Amino acid sequence: MTTPPSRPGSAVHDARAARHSYSAEVLERLSADAEQILAKYPEARSALLPLLHLVQSEDGYVSPAGIAFCADVLDLSRASVSAVATFYSQYKRHPNGEYTVGVCTNTLCAVMGGDAIFDRLSDHLGVGHDETTDDGKITLERLECNAACDYAPVMMINWEFFDNQTPGSAVETVEKLLAGEPVKPTRGADSVATFKEVSRVLAGFDDGRADEGEAAGPATLVGLELARKNDWRAPAGRTEQAAEHEAGTEPVGDTGSSAERKPQAPADTSPSGPTAGDDSDAKGSGKEGSA
Repeated sequence: MTTPPSRPGSAVHDARAARHSYSAEVLERLSADAEQILAKYPEARSALLPLLHLVQSEDGYVSPAGIAFCADVLDLSRASVSAVATFYSQYKRHPNGEYTVGVCTNTLCAVMGGDAIFDRLSDHLGVGHDETTDDGKITLERLECNAACDYAPVMMINWEFFDNQTPGSAVETVEKLLAGEPVKPTRGADSVATFKEVSRVLAGFDDGRADEGEAAGPATLVGLELARKNDWRAPAGRTEQAAEHEAGTEPVGDTGSSAERKPQAPADTSPSGPTAGDDSDAKGSGKEGSA
């Protein structure tokens, strides 16, 4: 099937142009926000990641219009912007749900029931990984480690923690979201913001909720409390390793690593190795293995 021509003034051209641009009102608002973001970076190109979050907060995903906006603001090609947007999983290239429900299925969470939680939610919602419910409410994802192994298995909703989950508790929480009821994370903020609202925060705009709730729960602080109870402290002064480092005698590599291997061939002592046509090693110098 051939692609219809896109001549200026044609219906196809106008439709494509509209798909890749914002209305004047939205463009004015995004441009004002973009100026604030750009002011934080000596190099304009460094602002690309927060700008992608900014357009995602507008559209609920990184849309063609968002790609064009970022490219125009930073004087980059659209291909360059797309290359970055497709590299990071937090940038969505198709409309995302109002809430991203992510279930960690990495090693510890999986062992503790993460896979069972994901499977139950998938059956309950009728969607699989990176798929969104028909009402646009929830996008379900399998997540890699969220650095909350002390609370496994963990579910996240728009990157807020829901710790020590079971298939039943996960379904109950999702049902509240579908019913429009507020849900409270285990730690952190007092409520869960929408995907667009969180994207705006990631773009660098404070929502005033950074200090809500506790960040580290009891399970995270066990080691600290144990150290305090037993009065365990780091050794005072320089450690032996620090002294070795300062004196230049610090060993390189772990025990048994290649750093301890004696040079065996010319390439071990000369990055370029023997020069072309140099057959001195083949003739034998009597020094191989003794360098």
